[in-house]
Amino acid sequence: MNEIRAAIIGIGNCASSLVQGRFYYADPNAEIPGLITRDFAGYRPHHIRYVAAFDVDERKVGLDLSEAIFSLPNCTKVFQRGIPFMGCPVKMGYIIDSIAPHNEEYPEGDRFKPLENAYANVGEAKEAIVHNLRETQVDVVVNYLPVGSEKNAVFYADCTIEAGCAFVNAIPVFLSKFYGDRFREAGLPILGDDIKSQVGATIIHRVLAKLFEDRGQPIKRTYQLNVGGNTDFLNMLDHARLKNKRVSKTQAVTSQMDPGGFDLRNIYVGPSDYVPWLNDRKLCFLRIEAEQFGGVAMDLEVRLAVEDSPNSAGVVMEALRAAKVALDRGLTGPIVEASAYLFKSPVEQFEDSVAREMLRRFALGVSDGEEQFAGPNQAGNL
Repeated sequence: MNEIRAAIIGIGNCASSLVQGRFYYADPNAEIPGLITRDFAGYRPHHIRYVAAFDVDERKVGLDLSEAIFSLPNCTKVFQRGIPFMGCPVKMGYIIDSIAPHNEEYPEGDRFKPLENAYANVGEAKEAIVHNLRETQVDVVVNYLPVGSEKNAVFYADCTIEAGCAFVNAIPVFLSKFYGDRFREAGLPILGDDIKSQVGATIIHRVLAKLFEDRGQPIKRTYQLNVGGNTDFLNMLDHARLKNKRVSKTQAVTSQMDPGGFDLRNIYVGPSDYVPWLNDRKLCFLRIEAEQFGGVAMDLEVRLAVEDSPNSAGVVMEALRAAKVALDRGLTGPIVEASAYLFKSPVEQFEDSVAREMLRRFALGVSDGEEQFAGPNQAGNL
């Protein structure tokens, strides 16, 4: 089986968890829980090789990826300390809109500490990054830029297309929707947009919303309030950067509800505040108010506490392998069969049970009208 040569843009907490996970699940014979799929069309975590990395923080640029993932301001839980030297130096990226203006107002240990741009202009930066992606023979690029990096996301998507790589867009910039044709024309796949957590606030909210709908209890009002202490939540204090994030999370929930049965003014889904001492822990406060039989009111409240980045990285490990499978099969444009289950804002929404089956069939290489039973080395536990 060929290796998966991966590049990561943004060596933050999510990248740290993703890289740690590659080595935590390194033994292909170990039955270690935590993966959605142990074997994705023949690819297991140990087939992933990180060969390129980009960041702009002075505490990470120049370090080997094995060291940079543990550098400030990263604060996620360390669950795999034995990370070998990878020979993958973190290269300087290019800053357009990836750093929020209020970043400088916070302590250095909690915020980004960006270097000055090393390139004179966008063209020079693009040439250097494309050269590095080609030189390291990258198969799949994972975009972990901060929320609100609209222009930077497009910049790296252009670099990816020119370098001839697949793209996994983990952030809430709707590249699959408005850039999907560009990837299709280039003969390359894109997966996205905005990664779901394995068991996080959005997926729980989606499941509960669908449950209420299916049981004949229309939702009258609902909110999802999230707080955390990592750089993602610090970055999102700039509400101008949150538009797509709120749209993405809201649509992920409302896609499971009767479109004629609710007023959007009665739905609030989105990040709410930054609490530094929480570090990478995320708290979600979820409330649903509904109407029972006879018009009787009822309500449900849920509190969820998770380590944010490992919760996301487990899904990106699926997406990364799915992107390589799409490359192997010559698939192009948005890969709906994988994106529908793994991302909040795919180009087309499906019920989670349907999306899960689509992902299973994609991993098995099963077309419509065909069926195939998963053996011990195919589709894992999907």
